[in-house]
Amino acid sequence: MSAAALLTIGVYGFSQEAFFQALQDAGIDCFCDVRARRGVRGSEYAFANAGRLEARLAALGIRYVHLKHLAPSDAIRKAQEAEDARRGVPRRRRSRLGETFKTRYRKENLARLKAAALFDGELKGARRPVFFCVEGEPAACHRSLLVEELARQTGLPVEHLMP
Repeated sequence: MSAAALLTIGVYGFSQEAFFQALQDAGIDCFCDVRARRGVRGSEYAFANAGRLEARLAALGIRYVHLKHLAPSDAIRKAQEAEDARRGVPRRRRSRLGETFKTRYRKENLARLKAAALFDGELKGARRPVFFCVEGEPAACHRSLLVEELARQTGLPVEHLMP
């Protein structure tokens, strides 16, 4: 494994230019999209829709990898939506994930995750990978759980890129 750190980024709160500048400033060499659906609603974040995103990353010399198997299932997402509704929290204002989401994501997505296999396979050669989903707050997104597990297995430091 050649990675030196694990980074995360969300799109909410970033302008298009600030988003790509943050990636460049952090020295990102591999962009790991961990969304099931690779789109974002609204024109403000259209730059994060798959085609546009991949084209801009390619122009910047950043490798793009879609790791759909690390996205939460529809059932897990629906459980979080139900908790958000109970708490009266709009998705884009969520500051943390619910316990049901965390428990199920860890069981269904992370229990069998092998960091060494990931870094020897899809992320081979990545030194500064960033794990991407849409939520602005890392604690409100599964990417925080993912990098927490990867850090546990590898001992690598974690950094969250914020607007």
